[in-house]
Amino acid sequence: MAGSIARTISKSIFAKPRPEGVGATVRRAIGGGHSYLDPFLMCDDFTVAPPAGFPDHPHRGFETVTYLLEGAIAHEDFAGNKGIIGPGDLQWMTAGKGIVHAEMPASPTPSRGIQLWLNLPADQKMIEPSYQDLKDKDIPRAQPEEGVDIKVIAGESHGVKSPVFTRTPSMMIDFSLLKGKKVRQEIPKEYRGFIYVIKGSGYFGETEHKGETAHVLFLDDNEGDHLNVEAREDDLRFVLFAGKPLNERIVQHGPFVMNADEQIFQAINDYNYCKNGFERAKNWRSSIADGVIRT
Repeated sequence: MAGSIARTISKSIFAKPRPEGVGATVRRAIGGGHSYLDPFLMCDDFTVAPPAGFPDHPHRGFETVTYLLEGAIAHEDFAGNKGIIGPGDLQWMTAGKGIVHAEMPASPTPSRGIQLWLNLPADQKMIEPSYQDLKDKDIPRAQPEEGVDIKVIAGESHGVKSPVFTRTPSMMIDFSLLKGKKVRQEIPKEYRGFIYVIKGSGYFGETEHKGETAHVLFLDDNEGDHLNVEAREDDLRFVLFAGKPLNERIVQHGPFVMNADEQIFQAINDYNYCKNGFERAKNWRSSIADGVIRT
């Protein structure tokens, strides 16, 4: 395409497994400390099995995206929302001004998934909490050719658009390529992003940077408008994350992400005293926190 510039890979890292929550294991692609990639705050490839899990905990100021690969995860919050997601299902939760919830495994075998923390712009950090849930069968697919299967979780690929509303302009796309196949993905020039390789190996970007299982590859900020990928030696599965930077100050304290120190102090105070969005946290305890999932 005339005038088209391909993205390159600026660097790659291996996501080492580490303990998280109560007995869970995660591979952290980004996040922790100040290793943000605006607008992304954190991305984990997690594995959890009973009785481990993520019991009752709060959030404010961002969105959590849970995309399950294997097993089942139960969720419940202080507003009465509850349910179970299975393989391929998606939960896009906007914490907004405040939510307290639990996420616990609901399968006797280990459950594995990807959880992304996506920042909210300053003027939307205190909106009402909400959910966008999609079952695997309802996530749209693109198949530009045989041997290339694409799940469009958020954003657009090959003319197929996700129904997910992204308050922060972003894309999250799951690619599966058979050995020998190639794919080209359009990416808005202003977006920053990264790739997480779920399985196999492939060659990414104009410089054909090799990425293998559990590796994170970061897109160069060269204002390219597309990414080229080839599964030259193995079958390949990876997820592309890309989004428009908010260019706002990030102040994080655990599960609270705001724009100023005083807003963090307020969030802690609001949670401790059950006010300004956390009123329903008073005397609430999820029915799944003990690891006994009642379906």
